[in-house]
Amino acid sequence: MSVAPSTVVVMKGMGVRSTIEPVQAPAPAGASRSTGSGDENGDGGGSRSEHGDAVGGAVGPGVVGPGVVGEVADPEAARRRAERRAARITSGARELEQRLTDLLRGGLAAAGQSGYGLWEETAARMVDAQAPGLAGRVRELGAIPGSGPGWPVRLLEECALTHLLDRAWLTAGRLPAPFATTVRTRVGLPSPVAGTPVRDHWLVLAQYDTGDARLTTRRVWLYGTAGGRTALVLSYGAAGRAPRLSLPVGAVLDGELTPHTGSGQLRAEPGEHFAPVAGPAAPPPGGPVGAALDAYGSALREDPWLDAWPVTLRDVVPARAEYGWQLADADGREALPLTPDAQSRPGLWRLVALSGGAPVTVFGECGHRGFTPLAAWSPEAPAETVPLV
Repeated sequence: MSVAPSTVVVMKGMGVRSTIEPVQAPAPAGASRSTGSGDENGDGGGSRSEHGDAVGGAVGPGVVGPGVVGEVADPEAARRRAERRAARITSGARELEQRLTDLLRGGLAAAGQSGYGLWEETAARMVDAQAPGLAGRVRELGAIPGSGPGWPVRLLEECALTHLLDRAWLTAGRLPAPFATTVRTRVGLPSPVAGTPVRDHWLVLAQYDTGDARLTTRRVWLYGTAGGRTALVLSYGAAGRAPRLSLPVGAVLDGELTPHTGSGQLRAEPGEHFAPVAGPAAPPPGGPVGAALDAYGSALREDPWLDAWPVTLRDVVPARAEYGWQLADADGREALPLTPDAQSRPGLWRLVALSGGAPVTVFGECGHRGFTPLAAWSPEAPAETVPLV
């Protein structure tokens, strides 16, 4: 899909205006150089994201403090509000620590008998403490018992990561500033948009939605063709409603993105104007499976709660294995299993058909559960982005 060269998409915040203004597309500007795709990441959350980016709590404009941005009418009042929220989160983190201690003392086997109600009650208390990131982790803990063979091991792993996040919050004042920002984002404070704007021609790599009963989150992956930077743009909508921001996969847009701060952040905010650029773009330079695993491992040093990291695999072949589908290096040296969700999507068969047994280039998210392919390119059409979600 392409966008007419004479159209400018006008963005406000995380959405797109309902009007599209026809104007002459500006000439490409010099792109700001930056590091490659492995230097910063978002969600937080988090999401999750973010990848887990955690969605920030209900903090309106004018509130400042750790991880909060906005115009400030009364700096002193804003400081007091930030301090009160930090105190509530601290109280919630201590309560969660006690909950984890009780769980381990009673034995993990007991978690399968107590039911989900106790976890939901704990999650509600984290919401009351204005720590939506902690609440999300608690709900995930409650869903693990009874989730299949080996669930006690998975529960112990997630308890350890939650304990690490609690302790990091309680000692955030002694942490390096970028990592402290990551911790604040993971507990649920919005990550500040304070980086240097990056102007580039951005290739839209992928776009997909996730959601729950309260919120729909759209994740858009972009790649700067001149600067080599990978960026994640998040957009939100009410449950059951598609977010307003929508970019065609494979389009190339000229514009600025402003990154969020914090270690391991890829998330960025778009500027007001994104002008389409005529002509296709080549995929990001990729590497073998080993390089992808190294990139994910390096990102984990900056953000231990990261579920996945964006990577591009070059010259890989989709193949069947005993445990399901995988992407293997063309020389057969290493392979990455696909995540269970990826193996159940129609995009898998699109990827298999595109490959036909020959090596292809694939962009996706590499994490501890495996690899999720999001877009692919064949050697016969290296500039044509094929969406897989």
